[in-house]
Amino acid sequence: MDRTIIAQLHPTPEQVKVLRRTIEEHTACFNTVAGLGFTSRCSNGVELHKATYYDLRKQYPDLPAQLVCAARVKATEAVKSALTWQKKHEASYPKQVAKAKKQGKEPPKFKPVRAPRSEVCPIRYDARSYWVKWESMTASVATVAGRVQVGFTIPEYARDSIGGKVCSADLCYRKGQLTLHIVVSLPEPTMERSNEVIGVDLGLNRPAVLSNHHFLGERRWKEQERRLFRIRRKLQKKGTRSAKRHLKKLSGQLFRQRKDHDHVLSKRIVQLAPQGSTLVFENLTNIRTTSKIGRGKKHKTVDTKRRFHSWSFAQLHRFTTYKAAARGSVVTKVDPRHTSQTCSRCGYQHRYNRRSQSLFLCRQCGYCLNADLNAAQNIREKHIASLAGVDTSSSAGVSVNTPIVSTLRSEGQAPIPFK
Repeated sequence: MDRTIIAQLHPTPEQVKVLRRTIEEHTACFNTVAGLGFTSRCSNGVELHKATYYDLRKQYPDLPAQLVCAARVKATEAVKSALTWQKKHEASYPKQVAKAKKQGKEPPKFKPVRAPRSEVCPIRYDARSYWVKWESMTASVATVAGRVQVGFTIPEYARDSIGGKVCSADLCYRKGQLTLHIVVSLPEPTMERSNEVIGVDLGLNRPAVLSNHHFLGERRWKEQERRLFRIRRKLQKKGTRSAKRHLKKLSGQLFRQRKDHDHVLSKRIVQLAPQGSTLVFENLTNIRTTSKIGRGKKHKTVDTKRRFHSWSFAQLHRFTTYKAAARGSVVTKVDPRHTSQTCSRCGYQHRYNRRSQSLFLCRQCGYCLNADLNAAQNIREKHIASLAGVDTSSSAGVSVNTPIVSTLRSEGQAPIPFK
């Protein structure tokens, strides 16, 4: 398994100038290749290499050839992503116009997709352009002035990864700080896999609920985000120089805050699951386009919409995946349809089974419990049914009272009544 260690570099003033100049020339190469590829609609790395390599080598003779190739590779990836997004955007715009006309609204303005461009593009090093010595905590990287050896330090939580096989690394420059993101390959943990399955229901009100009766997340997280939003809105409305300076200080704070919350949440999820178990998440890839968010009172609707469209469920899934791998666990996804409407006891599905955000009351058997806990147990049963070969893709949702699933259901997992 691979881990990324963020090493803080400690270069001399002369080395800082050399490294910054290297990043600037690398960024210029990236922008040149990306602009040409997007304009010509070419995302073939070989063709872009033939069209740009020799001109870039003449324009930036001090930049190592390996870094010119690295800039071309990153530009090719960016162009592929931009062209794919452009195709989807152009195809979906007529549907947006038709929907606006049907609702009697003004059609949205078309915003064309622009060519990828970077102000500071990180340099991706490989085994031929850098090395790391863990004994002396030094790294040697290729620059416009030849090889430069720089000392570095790593945080305490990454000490366990020292000594692993070094793979690639990214040299980043942000807010006057130079960091080297080192990818280290570690051996897979030797742990036996268990048959335990834990369903995880994600939400805005409760960040995560496990099928083994654990409700995770802090109430203060929601208020912290609201407070930061109110401060930013007030400063943007004020518009003075001091307000803009304050806004600059707050830049990226919400991103760092959510990242910290997702790290804490993913760590708790993994710790509460037995080693070698399977963690089952919902597949929420296209939820922002398929979900109907916005019902209820107006002030609640605006707040819910804002939080919904900034929901970092994909980041939480990534964090949980790599942390679970260290404990021999596996993270998988299932179709989330009807998991909130189906009774986890009798399998009856109805849209009005969920009476409120937190209350689930089955209209057939009268089973009552927390709605998020019921959904987590349905997610668990849906994964078990898929392993048993039961078809769970029908519109009727998952039926957890089938003989196969009832046989596979583990003992002692009965839901607790809602209070």
